[in-house]
Amino acid sequence: MSRTPHPSRDRQSGAALFVALVLLFVMAWLSLSAFRISRQQLQIVGNSQSDQQALASAQRAIDVTISSNEFSKNPGGVARIPVATDIDGNGDADYTARLDPQPKCVRVRPIKTMELDITRAGDRVCLQSAGTGGNLVVAPSEVVAAGDSLCANSEWNIAAAVDDPVSSSTITVNQGVAVRIVAADAKNYCK
Repeated sequence: MSRTPHPSRDRQSGAALFVALVLLFVMAWLSLSAFRISRQQLQIVGNSQSDQQALASAQRAIDVTISSNEFSKNPGGVARIPVATDIDGNGDADYTARLDPQPKCVRVRPIKTMELDITRAGDRVCLQSAGTGGNLVVAPSEVVAAGDSLCANSEWNIAAAVDDPVSSSTITVNQGVAVRIVAADAKNYCK
């Protein structure tokens, strides 16, 4: 008995191998694509997190600046000191903010004595006179003829910039701030 070849069987086994190779190639391509997309998404999230940390560092620099007792007396001196922020708590500064340009007083308005409430400690300071030994001034005319107190409301423009080492970008926060200051300081720094 002689055996005759079955051409249809030989073709089927070759086609199955080809289909298996194509499916294997498609699965490998999908796996590589998913890996690449997930890596890109991770990089986007990392850059976004770094930008948010740099933004928080810039905002912290503004907060530290306006909280300083020296701010209204020497804004240029306070602005020259960079503010370092340690995000991860390891003791090393992750971001350093600089105030650039120097804080600028945009507007100043003297506070009238009639606008103050003598029961509030913050307002009483504006009614004290250095010439009377720190005692409360009884009549507003003793401070100034126009009825101005010893304090003024000042409005400042403060910008803090942080160079982000992760995303190689610069984040700048520009903020307007109203601060009650001594009227003498307002005359010196709010021109």
